[in-house]
Amino acid sequence: MARIEPLTIREWPPEMRAALAAMTPPAPRHPSLPVENRPKAMNTLGIFARHTELAHAFFTFNGHIIRATTLTERQRELLVLRVASLRGCTYEWSQHVLIAADTGLTDEEIRRVADDPTSAEWSALEGAMLRAAGELVADGVIADGTWAQLAADLDPQQLLDLIFTIGAYETLAYMMRSFDLALDDDLVEALAEHGDG
Repeated sequence: MARIEPLTIREWPPEMRAALAAMTPPAPRHPSLPVENRPKAMNTLGIFARHTELAHAFFTFNGHIIRATTLTERQRELLVLRVASLRGCTYEWSQHVLIAADTGLTDEEIRRVADDPTSAEWSALEGAMLRAAGELVADGVIADGTWAQLAADLDPQQLLDLIFTIGAYETLAYMMRSFDLALDDDLVEALAEHGDG
């Protein structure tokens, strides 16, 4: 049982429409996430519907992370999955397993994010990105060696997007775990179809 129940869509205040619209950045670099036959994250949205001012602010930020980041979609999903794994956030992990697959990550790569992030099978840059996620979650700072590897391949905008992607999904994991947010039925079904149920 969730500590605070998500509002159902019928209970959402009118301001939630504007909050949701804020997810579309003014200058998107990436397409919208697929919505057809995809889970709708209604439990997450139902929590945000309880605080539409916060929802509007966070969705503006998250819209940048998802659609306007200077990172590739694959890089973004590696970071999100690593945070979800480190934080033990089942909801975040489950949702982004499906999104990551849409960006081309294989099931084996997705598994490796959690089970073997230091594998030599990662490129030097992807390995450094996964290390950076672990270092920020554990220590709040990217170590010198990891930074040197990242800075050799990424420009300042990409470095900022990397840090803020990790921070955004760290914060979402705090919310999802603290509210004891249950997986939506459509998310459970989609995971089962994907082979992760």
